[in-house]
Amino acid sequence: MSRLISKPIHILGAGGIGTVLAWSLSRAGYSVILVDADHGKVAQGCKEGVTVVGLGTQQIPMVAFDDWTPPEEGFILLCTKTYDNPAVLARLPDGAFLVPVQNGFDPGLERRDHVCEGIASFVSECLRDRPVTRITRPGCLHIGGRRAITDFERNQLASLALALGEAKLFPVEFVEDVRPYKATKLMYNAAISPLAAAAGVDNGELLTDQLAKKLFFGMLLENYAILQYAKIPLARIGPFHPDTVALILRIPALPACMALFFRPSLRGTYCSMAPDIPLGHNHTEIDAYNGHLIRLAGDFPCPLNHAALNLVEKVTRESLRPQRQHLQYLADHLPEGVLS
Repeated sequence: MSRLISKPIHILGAGGIGTVLAWSLSRAGYSVILVDADHGKVAQGCKEGVTVVGLGTQQIPMVAFDDWTPPEEGFILLCTKTYDNPAVLARLPDGAFLVPVQNGFDPGLERRDHVCEGIASFVSECLRDRPVTRITRPGCLHIGGRRAITDFERNQLASLALALGEAKLFPVEFVEDVRPYKATKLMYNAAISPLAAAAGVDNGELLTDQLAKKLFFGMLLENYAILQYAKIPLARIGPFHPDTVALILRIPALPACMALFFRPSLRGTYCSMAPDIPLGHNHTEIDAYNGHLIRLAGDFPCPLNHAALNLVEKVTRESLRPQRQHLQYLADHLPEGVLS
């Protein structure tokens, strides 16, 4: 079978998303180069291959970021954390066909005016020191334009979407406008990540612990309200559209029932911010999540987002250990009536 894409596909970031995308493309027969800043992880990948637990190993060329030469042609999939973007963007040629597959909103990346982005709703958790990942929650990959795109760009993106879906590891959907999907993912991530990471719990605990659940539901509603205030279109990711989620959260007793339904699928999964907490200040994506929502809100009240941003910055700045007591600290520093 002839390949849809002839040029090597460069993937920056051998984390959960970058590793699984590289594995999928390689499994489908495409030429892939996986790039990471961790020399030890690159060495392990060159020696042992790239593995998706339960599905096997692919031998994929890996290169340390320091030794990487950006290509003049072909796709570059950006799968790093947003705080690593400046180093990457400084290296890219102006004409690079950049496809970020990230969570959060980075102002520097936004100014680049790149053609498209991808948003993954599945969860893939990679070992820190080896390119070995496991998919802990199924979901889809949406890929599409982030501005008006030409016919050539549309054809290129459709080819990439088809290539990414050939291994059938996860559904891939090409959409004309990816921005509503990215905004919806932000609504969820900006509620899950600061709470779960600061508390040091898995995502399922947000639907088990009473205080965590109250904060989580409150943040979901506040995030939805900010996006509505800013007139940001939203799309369905998962079983419900955000409009339906907001309606459910406003009906007494219904959120608790829904929590029982979703808790098993979240148990044992961790937010992408969790491994970054021990790295210290400026090494989390909190500004790309909650900071972005605060900037969108402007004068619109968003006390939970301000409290979450301050909490994560305090924990990382003071090198505190993640623990549940941080959630009580957050609740104690909210204006009266926010959680009622």
